[in-house]
Amino acid sequence: MEISSPHKGGCMCGAIRYEAKGEPRIVVNCHCSSCRRHTGAPVVTLVIFVEEQIKFTKGERKLYESSPGVRRAFCGDCGTSLTWEARSKRFPDTNIIDLHISTFDRPEAFNPTQHDFYEERIPWFDVVDTLPRFVGDRELPLCHGPEA
Repeated sequence: MEISSPHKGGCMCGAIRYEAKGEPRIVVNCHCSSCRRHTGAPVVTLVIFVEEQIKFTKGERKLYESSPGVRRAFCGDCGTSLTWEARSKRFPDTNIIDLHISTFDRPEAFNPTQHDFYEERIPWFDVVDTLPRFVGDRELPLCHGPEA
């Protein structure tokens, strides 16, 4: 199923809405402890766009600086986790906004391509797929899925 841009989404209560234009840079399953704490989920799928591709069309998101230079956004009304925002290491000299896939109106438009921070995963939780697993977010692959 092909879903064309702009990709729209928002928080659970509808107070925050956004549009993402064009295609994302990458879609990752993140296992880091910070993302897990931010969402309360065992793994988080992030759709990564360049900042200029994102427009918040309704409401003001609340921002929390979770570590130096990294901001995480959420809805101040319903608490929905919305973004991870920072200067990119993966795409140098670029500000990126990672949108939580479940906040999109049509999350099925995006398919993950890899697992980041796989070494931080909760040991009892694993996704059975053949996507590459990385130590951190940009180092050499740890392995290529459970069958590797």
